[in-house]
Amino acid sequence: MDKFNAMHAFVTIVDSGSLTKAALELHTSLPSVVRTLSALEKYVGLRLLNRTTRRIALTEAGHRYLAQCRDILNALNNAEAELGAASAQPTGTVVVTAPIMFGQIYVAPALTNYLKHHATVRSRLLLLDRIVNLVEEGIDVGVRIGELQDSSLVAYTVGTVRHMVVASPAFIKRCGTPVHPKDISHANCITRSGDNAGSWPFFQGKKRFSVPVTSNLECNMNAPAIDACVSGLGYGRFMSYQIAQQIRDKALRVVLADYESPPKPVNIVYPSRELLPAKTRLLIEWLKRELPKQLR
Repeated sequence: MDKFNAMHAFVTIVDSGSLTKAALELHTSLPSVVRTLSALEKYVGLRLLNRTTRRIALTEAGHRYLAQCRDILNALNNAEAELGAASAQPTGTVVVTAPIMFGQIYVAPALTNYLKHHATVRSRLLLLDRIVNLVEEGIDVGVRIGELQDSSLVAYTVGTVRHMVVASPAFIKRCGTPVHPKDISHANCITRSGDNAGSWPFFQGKKRFSVPVTSNLECNMNAPAIDACVSGLGYGRFMSYQIAQQIRDKALRVVLADYESPPKPVNIVYPSRELLPAKTRLLIEWLKRELPKQLR
């Protein structure tokens, strides 16, 4: 007995509602369908269908086995589709989205290198600081920071980032190193428009609290705020990836690390894992390899 063919016949019998209709769909004879079903029941050691000349009905065991058969057959179909996709030449346009600054620093270079290796693929990169609907906006792959709101998306975590409070060495020398978040409440801070501009959140263990901050510079973009912080204008609060280079260069120093917010996950997201075209599947695998290297 061919087990996969027998499972397929069993599913077809249930979906069609009769042995006769199943025989027609399977392009075989009614006696052949009956023999296949009987052989399958003998193999599993359970009766799967109660049947008369007019109707069939799943047994309790049949209900359980039907779900398992569907999963196995779907997995087999997907495996065969992926093998076919693996041998296919990736072509067409793949659309990618990411947050603006993260995309500039990490995603754009990774995408550029991917395109160098796959000359038959084109790409559109949309850098947006808003959550986009991948399906509605025709986007193949997204990179998102933070907990995901859409549970229907396939997600793969490539790393984490965190919010950090930083200042230039000159500013710290002038104002001192804060030991508690309340110590910055009377110092100058550089803030982002709409991003907790009047207060900054901190954590002590799992307890969240806020500290009011005063600012003589509020920016709607990160780059000028970071530059102002490097110049010694005040404290700044940024995502770790946004100031990684400045910290490596010792242009900024981290303060109040013990009070930071919990890390946020960085996820590659896409609408479905089934029947992905080669251009998308290969890009996802590329980003899975490249982005973790940058987020260490």
